[in-house]
Amino acid sequence: MGHLLRLCALALLFALPLSRPAAADLQTVLQENAEDVIRASRRTVEDVLAALLADNDPALPAFLEQWRGRNVYVREADGLFLYVEEIDRETYRLLDIVTRAEIGTAGRREVSQLRPNSGVQGVIASALVEFQLRDPDPARRGAALDAIARNPEAGQLGPLGRAAEAETDPALAARGARLVTFLTIAFADETADRVAAIQSLSGDLSLDARAALNPLLTTRLVLAEGEDPPAGNVAAEVRPGSETLSWEAAYEMLVQAGRAPAQVSDADRNAALVANLAEGRVAGVAVASLNTEAARDAAYAALAAEGIVPPRQTEAERRATAAGAHYFLVYTEADPAVTAAAEQALGAIELRVALNQVLDLSLDALSLASIYFLAAIGLAITFGVMGVINMAHGEFIMMGAYTGYVVQLFVPDYTLSILIALPLAFAVTFAAGVAMERLVIRWLYNRPLETLLATFGISIALQQLAKNIFGTQARPLTSPGWLDGAWVLNDIVSISYIRIAIFGLGVLFFVLLLLILNRTRLGLEVRAVTQNPRMAASMGINPDRINMLTFGLGSGIAGIAGVAIGLYAKVTSEMGADYIVQSFMTVVVGGVGNIWGTLLGATLIGSLQKGIEWFNPSNTLAAQTYMILFIILFIQFRPKGIIALKGRAAGE
Repeated sequence: MGHLLRLCALALLFALPLSRPAAADLQTVLQENAEDVIRASRRTVEDVLAALLADNDPALPAFLEQWRGRNVYVREADGLFLYVEEIDRETYRLLDIVTRAEIGTAGRREVSQLRPNSGVQGVIASALVEFQLRDPDPARRGAALDAIARNPEAGQLGPLGRAAEAETDPALAARGARLVTFLTIAFADETADRVAAIQSLSGDLSLDARAALNPLLTTRLVLAEGEDPPAGNVAAEVRPGSETLSWEAAYEMLVQAGRAPAQVSDADRNAALVANLAEGRVAGVAVASLNTEAARDAAYAALAAEGIVPPRQTEAERRATAAGAHYFLVYTEADPAVTAAAEQALGAIELRVALNQVLDLSLDALSLASIYFLAAIGLAITFGVMGVINMAHGEFIMMGAYTGYVVQLFVPDYTLSILIALPLAFAVTFAAGVAMERLVIRWLYNRPLETLLATFGISIALQQLAKNIFGTQARPLTSPGWLDGAWVLNDIVSISYIRIAIFGLGVLFFVLLLLILNRTRLGLEVRAVTQNPRMAASMGINPDRINMLTFGLGSGIAGIAGVAIGLYAKVTSEMGADYIVQSFMTVVVGGVGNIWGTLLGATLIGSLQKGIEWFNPSNTLAAQTYMILFIILFIQFRPKGIIALKGRAAGE
């Protein structure tokens, strides 16, 4: 009862404002309680601390730290409490405990060190924690919370709880309340309090929540005396030969318990044979005959039959012995209610983790799909309208990325440089596409093999040209500062701002292309040429001009895709080759010449690739291989893609 009253008085003293003037000097208070300070015990130290805290001397926190660390001394002549600094092995410099000013010197035998035991140190630590948690400086209170989080102790729970309730800083109050939850789970005396704290973490996705709950479910293997479970909080019975308990480990537990003979190894058997060698024989068998394992086993068995050596059990006998015993997993946490609550909370957390992993994987797939859509949409337009297999499409992506890099050389503002690079990349690659169509492609219509070979040669030439201009080293295309970092929903789900921006760019171009193809004269003419070039020509449309503009448009979009891709990928002369295969797969799966089909194809390809990588994250090449196999199977059943081209052109 007296112990409880002292704790209550101590709590009330902590609740008093720290700004009131000091009632007496720290040294004076210590002198008034000198006997209890020098011979401190868990029973008396609380009264001393109450008196010290009531005095509220600014030097008190430092004194408590030094007292706990056994760095406080008392001078024998006058009983003065002080700190010391060693001058030499026999002489100390004496320091005032309030001002730390030098007050003289003394020999080693003239001062005595205070040596509080572990119990007293724990009480001092609790008082010091509360003192630190009520410091006027928020930074120091935060540092105290960090210290508790690194090394939690049972004695910190009470002071931390009181400090968290009185905390005025919202962020520190939230951190303190969370630490109270963790310390309650680990150290609270009442089962109901621990269970309530555990239940409050149910569904919490943070790593520290799982770190607080997992230790409650740690188990140890226990060998039962008979068939009945051992005393304690039993988790489950374990059979030998399972993943949890091997046959060897089960038998060794029996050996350690003295319930089975120790296993005799081959080395032990051979040593026993040598030890019992007499006149060239072992158990009546000539040494020359012991040249096989079977012969040595037989000789050892003969020695065991005579009682000279312990018998050697076969593996079958050891397994039979182990199978006859009973083994149990016992929780290290003794309270069944606590472990049951922890299992339920972790089950809820694991369910939420699984759902959030699916969400995170879906966001990754959507992000990758937006990249593939930007890379493939230009190819879908040219391939669908013109039927041209443009193997140089990846190099237009590369040209766009290098355009962004060159712009940043002259415009150091990354936001402004990207805004300039996007339309400039479109203009550069549009012009390059028109030039390529006028100089090469127009002469190879309806000759797909020659077109493929010609564009493949152009792609090699463009790669070599880029190497000659920019070199083989990767060049940086730096994103603006506002695209740094990631949008973090929780400890599991996050997506980088760059990928969000690329997704937004993909949506923007999807809408723009729909408007161009469905709401403008150019779009009408493009769709007419796509459906029936001859009929379109008879209606006054120039298919040759439409082919040129269409090829330029597709190439220009590839240039913009290059700027977007270059913001997070390396900018090299070969970067286009990394996306040409996926672009063709996207177009073929989605449906040639259809924007909606390209969108669906990119979504399917991106989701498939991320799904395969999730199952086999260490092998990205396998993901590419499985994806190609899937595409081959897909086009066997859907040769015209998800959304097939309609009209007469569909039958060509």
